[in-house]
Parts: sequence; structure tokens; C-alpha cells
Amino acid sequence: MLKQLSAQDAQFLYTQTANNLTHIMGVYIYDPATAPGGFVRFKDIIRHVESRVHTSPLFKRRLHRLPFDMDHPYWVEDEHFDIEAHMSHARLPEPGDWRQFCIAVARWFSKPMDMNRPLWDIYIIEGLDRIPGIPKGSFAMLHRVHHAAVDGASGAHAFIAMSDIDAKGTPAIAEPPPVEELGKAPSSAETISRAWSASMQSPVKFMNALMKMSPAIISSARRSIAEGGMTAGVPQTRFNVPVGPHKMFDATIVALADVAEIRKKVPGATVNDVVLTTVGGALRKYLAKHKELPKDSLVAVAPINLRGKGGKASKPGNQVSAMSVPIRTDIADPLARLAAIRDYTVEAKEAKAGVSARIMTDLSQHIPGATMAAVARLVTSERFAVRGTNLFISNVPGAQVPLYLAGAQLVQQHGMAPLANNMGLFVATPSYNGRIAFSLISERAVMPDIAFFRECIEESFADLMAAVPKPEKPKAATAEPKPVAKPKPKPKAVQKPAAKSRVKPVAKANATGKNPKK
Repeated sequence: MLKQLSAQDAQFLYTQTANNLTHIMGVYIYDPATAPGGFVRFKDIIRHVESRVHTSPLFKRRLHRLPFDMDHPYWVEDEHFDIEAHMSHARLPEPGDWRQFCIAVARWFSKPMDMNRPLWDIYIIEGLDRIPGIPKGSFAMLHRVHHAAVDGASGAHAFIAMSDIDAKGTPAIAEPPPVEELGKAPSSAETISRAWSASMQSPVKFMNALMKMSPAIISSARRSIAEGGMTAGVPQTRFNVPVGPHKMFDATIVALADVAEIRKKVPGATVNDVVLTTVGGALRKYLAKHKELPKDSLVAVAPINLRGKGGKASKPGNQVSAMSVPIRTDIADPLARLAAIRDYTVEAKEAKAGVSARIMTDLSQHIPGATMAAVARLVTSERFAVRGTNLFISNVPGAQVPLYLAGAQLVQQHGMAPLANNMGLFVATPSYNGRIAFSLISERAVMPDIAFFRECIEESFADLMAAVPKPEKPKAATAEPKPVAKPKPKPKAVQKPAAKSRVKPVAKANATGKNPKK
């Protein structure tokens, strides 16, 4: 059965350039001490991954792209699938420290994927013994998947399906969904027929969708105009420039228990609010150091999972929208910043802030492939990319129990995602087993000192941990008896002299010696 990419999936193909590669990557560090014999060989990893390719359709399907992108591409079975062609390994060069590891990760992420085979690959890196906090003998797995195939939620699910819940090899997902048969690529005649039919139906479907959504579109447009357009409130920063091909990576990890302690300091704050506040504080420090801190708050785009609680994360593809959030880099006090972000996110959840993105997502489903491809390339180009945000912050919850691969225990997890013109900073914050990682992705010309920004993240989080909440207003309850006992009777006491003043003339009259009775 032929399966065509959705418009949202296809846009990640249309917008890809040599400088803007639109794949995502998970960075996983494993300790093989838990494996049988205390070590894991590269062929053991290949064998393990091969045993799990049935857990997700993305492993064996490739793209069938049409000439001139006259219609959205199709997924077809890869008749030449060879798992070893998707997996490679190397050893970290000397001195084998954290900096060398970050360089190796960034270089692999900056390489284009082979778009003629299934859109994923795995790169194993050994020699991590000189990295503080990493057990001796550990190895890293860099797992790349093209964004046209998965979003954050479906990508996380595919990874968990490939993992075990113990060193014995018990699958984390006992019964994965059956992989659908896709068949061979469509013939030329069938391709042209489908593309022609889609082009004829698209205007009708587009207008029907437009009519249904017109109230929301008008409301969104009015709000955008009132606020000054798409770039209103988004200050110009070093991140709002065309990005180059050389990406940068760094990361730091904090405990979810510490995040929970910070949340308690501002009632109603969420984990995501703490993440946004931490990044806001870090950017305030970073830009202030470079004397580039704008007066207005930086604005971040945060994704919204449209799958819902009952959504199937096992289904590949993209089902996301987004909302813009001021991360209050204009507020110095860390808890005041957290409170301001909490107040905004409470009011600007998916129903409000995400409406524009949802409208565009729904409407784009009915735009002909060739038109959408041309428009997508235009609006994301260096010349026409809109400054709609300063950075992207993604918070994807992960498994909160230990996971294993070929017997080796996962000890650290990081994430990387694509940049775009006018958006040269991405902060991914995946959580795993009681910890959350701040994974930083930028470009060499935009943030050459990414290690310093990582230090700013650590300092900003430490500021939140050390901050002491100000006494809440309800504490004034200890003073409540005073207003009841003293301040309220005071007005009555003021009235008593007025009553006496009426008697005083009588007293004066007696003093003259005159008889009042007369």
C-alpha cells in the first residue's frame, strides 16, 4: 500500500540546504559494565539493532521523490536494505576529553545524510575514558533520523522500542505495532495521475479548510497586526542571522529533583517553565558578557505535541505545532523571571499561542506539493527568512527508568535538532532516569564560545537553586488582629471629641456666671 508523506513531513525535505540539514540526532552514552562479560563489541550492537528493526517503519523505508516535487514524496520499501550500511564506528581522538567528544558529535551532525536509502544511521564512538562523570570503557551512540520521518515524540518512541529494560535483553516495549507493507515505488503513469488529481483537488480542499478556519485566521491576523506583525517583540540578536554548515554542540545535566525544588518556589510553575527560565537567565548572562543584551526580552519558540494524551507516538511523522514565549531576559531576579514566564505560559497554552501554527499546519495539507516546495524554500532562505523568534527550546520527556542496549546501561542522553536562517540557537532538553540534559546546538560563526554558554546555563540554574522566595502576602495574617482591635476603632475615637465640642459651649456659659436656666 502506497503511503505518501504529509505536508508537514515533506516541508523538512523542501527546506533542507547544504547549510541547513533537517535531521535530528540522539546522543546516548552507555556503560558496558552491566553487559555479560563487562564489554560490548560493535558487532553486538549491530546484532541488537537488527533484532529491533521491526519495531518501527522508519528503519526499512526510503523516499520516492517526484521530479520537480510536483507532489509530496512517497515512502517505499528499500529493496537493497543492508543494516551494516547504516552503522559505523570510530574512536575519539586524543586527548579524548569532553571537548573532543563535543567536536566529534558536532562534526557528525553537520554531515549530510544519504537521502537514497532509509533516513537513519548510527555512529558508535569509543574512547571516552577521560570524560569526567563517564564510567571507564563507555561508548556513545549517535543516532540520526531525518525530521521528515519523525518528530520529537515519535523519535523518542522509536528509540525506546529499540531499547531494553534490563541487561538481560527484555524489550522496553513488549509488543510493538506491526510494520505496514509499503510495496514498490509507483510507476510513472501512476505518479503523474496521482499528482494531477492532487493538484485538481487541492484548491477545493484548501478553500473548504480556509472557510472552516476563517474565524480563527481573522482573530490571529488582527492580533498579529495589533502587536506589530510577526517580528514585533522579537529583538535583533546574533542568533538572527543566516547560519553556516559548521555546527557546535555542548551540554550539561541537572537533576529533576532539583527542578522540582525550584518549581515549589513559584506556585503553579512547571518543569517547562523552569527550563525556559534557566535558558533565559543563561542568555542574559551570555549576551551581557558580550555587551549585546537587548532591552526587550528574547523570544523562544517551544513545540506543542498535537498527538494529545491518547496520541500514538509509535506512528512516525510529525504532529507538532508551536508557541512563542518571552523568556524574560529583561528580568534579573531569577524567581521573578520564573513567575513572569509562569504567568505567560498559563495564559498562552496551545489554545491561544499555538493557534497560528496549527492553522498553517492544517492549511498546508491542501497546498500542492510543487507550490509548497517553492514557498518553503523561499521563506526559509537567507534573504527572506522572517525574524519570528530568537531561538528554539524543545522539552521532550523521556523514560524515567534505566534503559539498556546490548546489555550496556544508558547513563546519559542528549539531543540535537536543526537550526534555520534567523534562528541560530537550539536548546534541546530531553529527560531520562531522573535527570534532564540541556543540549546546546549552534553554529560556529554565531556562537564560537559555546562552552561559555554552557557555563551560563549552569550558573543560571544555580541561581534558581539558591534563590529564596519572598514572603507571600498571606503571611500578613499575623497582623490581622491589629486592624480589628486598634485601627478600626480609631475612627470612632475621632468622633468622640466632636461630641465633647458640643458640650464645651455650655461649660463656657457657666463660666460667665450666667444662669442657663434663666
